[in-house]
Amino acid sequence: MGEGGRNPLPTHRLDVLGFYCPVPVAKTRTTLEKLERGAILEVLADDPETLHDMPLLLGRTSHRLIDIIQESGEIRYLIEVSA
Repeated sequence: MGEGGRNPLPTHRLDVLGFYCPVPVAKTRTTLEKLERGAILEVLADDPETLHDMPLLLGRTSHRLIDIIQESGEIRYLIEVSA
């Protein structure tokens, strides 16, 4: 993950910078429920707990985690909506 340049462009963005557990994961789940199949959600977070919690959330769904990119204290998740 994080190889760059090969990921699809996001169709939607969720900025949860400055929020801490459980807000980033809860907002991601709510947003994913509203999006149509094939959409690419970009989630911007800075809570290190999301590195553990986001994959757990997605593991309980059919959505696909495309990539996790960490840079300058921010974490960028790319998620393909599958349902």
